[in-house]
Amino acid sequence: MDSGSPEIVALFVAACSGDRSALAKLLSLIERGGDDARTVGRLVYPKTGNGYVVGITGAPGAGKSTLTSALIGHIRSFKQQVSVLAIDPSSPFTGGAILGDRVRMQNHATDPGVFIRSMATRGHLGGLSLATSEAVRLLDAVGSPCTLVETVGVGQVEVEIARNADTIVVVVNPGWGDSVQANKAGLLEIADIFVINKADRPGVDQTRRDLEQMLELSDFANDAWRPTIVTTVGTTGQGADALWSAVIEHREHASNDGSLAKRRDQRLRNELRTIIERRLEHRAREICTGDRWEVIQNEMLSRSRDPWSAADEMLQGIN
Repeated sequence: MDSGSPEIVALFVAACSGDRSALAKLLSLIERGGDDARTVGRLVYPKTGNGYVVGITGAPGAGKSTLTSALIGHIRSFKQQVSVLAIDPSSPFTGGAILGDRVRMQNHATDPGVFIRSMATRGHLGGLSLATSEAVRLLDAVGSPCTLVETVGVGQVEVEIARNADTIVVVVNPGWGDSVQANKAGLLEIADIFVINKADRPGVDQTRRDLEQMLELSDFANDAWRPTIVTTVGTTGQGADALWSAVIEHREHASNDGSLAKRRDQRLRNELRTIIERRLEHRAREICTGDRWEVIQNEMLSRSRDPWSAADEMLQGIN
């Protein structure tokens, strides 16, 4: 397909009419990137702004996928449609998703009101791929009222999620106390809701106290949202209702005080910057080839030209 392919337009029209196969094909185009992905993005953007995005993160083994499955079940009890993007670590060799979160959510695979898709992080530093932003918007554009974005909390993933979600849920386990101090700056910065999952294990009260103490040391404005702490047992679904109530409460608070609109605006600003950076990186790879590139490198290595003037020479005429 080329960038103006009527096939892409037809797929988008079909996806908006509920065709899951067309939706899956559009998501694949987004993941592959290039002109087709940009075409999808241009079609999608005017129809976005209605869906709500919940990011779910935490350390590997925290039980996020099981908890997400329980949350899906609770949301579906209200007959509300829900989409899930399960962001897996990428294989360094294939770029493919290797955890297979969909396996842990297979109970919902045949539910027509649930759409689940695994996506790879594609080598980003522990974070979401740029494609995730487009995927979230596509799901919004085709009518998904709520999208859950679940990912592994490694490296910079928390910051990445914060740029893609309206409500950020950080999942921890009992006995997490020592890690609170080590991670509190990053987690406090992004968490709207803390979930103590696997709450049927010892240490829940201590973990809650650790989190409460951490929050007490933080400087929240009088009218600012103070992160809620919820306990859950993902394997049984216990606490899924309380978690969803906390999400709704945060959404209402953020909508009323204007912080939701600000967060979404900043997300778009960040994405625009990222798009420009990626395209400049691509352009840089293009110009750093050929005979001229070899000559300038050799001049720098021989000390007849400094790196800065060498860069200036290569960048002349770039557009």
